[in-house]
Amino acid sequence: MNTVVEARTLTKRYGVHTAVDGIDFSIPPRRCFGFVGPNGAGKTTTLHMILGRSPMNSGSLRVFGLDMPRDAAAVKARIGLMPQANNLDPELTVEENLRVYGAYFDVPRAILTRRIRQLLDFVELTDRANDRPGTLSGGMKRRLVFARALINDPELIVLDEPTTGLDPQARHVLWSRLRDLKAQGRTLILTTHYLEEAERLCDELVIMDHGRILDQGAPSSLVDRHVEPQVLEIHGDARQVRARLDGAADCRVEAMGDTVYCYTGDAGPLLAALDKPPGMPYSRRHSNLEDVFLKLTGRALRD
Repeated sequence: MNTVVEARTLTKRYGVHTAVDGIDFSIPPRRCFGFVGPNGAGKTTTLHMILGRSPMNSGSLRVFGLDMPRDAAAVKARIGLMPQANNLDPELTVEENLRVYGAYFDVPRAILTRRIRQLLDFVELTDRANDRPGTLSGGMKRRLVFARALINDPELIVLDEPTTGLDPQARHVLWSRLRDLKAQGRTLILTTHYLEEAERLCDELVIMDHGRILDQGAPSSLVDRHVEPQVLEIHGDARQVRARLDGAADCRVEAMGDTVYCYTGDAGPLLAALDKPPGMPYSRRHSNLEDVFLKLTGRALRD
């Protein structure tokens, strides 16, 4: 199979509002493919169409070579979903949450028992198997939802904001497990607002806004294509910063609040200008995927 998911001019409307506006993308097997964008960009709506939860208005969508939504039942049996919400049953134990969910996929009892044991070990919850979700930390609940997404041994795993609210340690554990799954041959689809997460995990991603794909590619390719390699973050009054840098070097300047961002291919002349008395506080770094995201979608706050 050359593609796990293939969409052509995929469109979804809700009344007069177009949530997904004629997008094209294809997801090859054994890759992590990301959808990133501001709130309301169309990411979750796209996932709902892939999952068979929401029919398209026009275009075509094939998953595992099957037509959606016509073959949705056959497709769903081969997909695992980690939703944004920790929608666990509070009355059931950790193990029972997995067992009930496995029954939805008609996993044979003997196989299910063995798989639950393996999954609890995989997410480091073996010693909490008989506890109820209410006694778990936020990170443990998230890991349980992750284990539940794997109960049917899916070929495609859809992760909708998988690490929201997790501390750095828990986030890194989950990242490690996702890399393990990809190494096993699984295909991953990821939506996230953590651009560092997308940069670390995704082989390829699309940046969406207003229902359209603004660009697509490997994270490093997107950075090279859209932003200068070096960034200076300068703290102070934007007018004073601009006056200090005027004529110092060729750079692209963006201002947000009390921070001025200078994007350049050569930071040397800028640093010399900033270090002149009285010096201005600044930090220097390499450009990253977040810079691409903000350049393409803007810095204005979205609701």
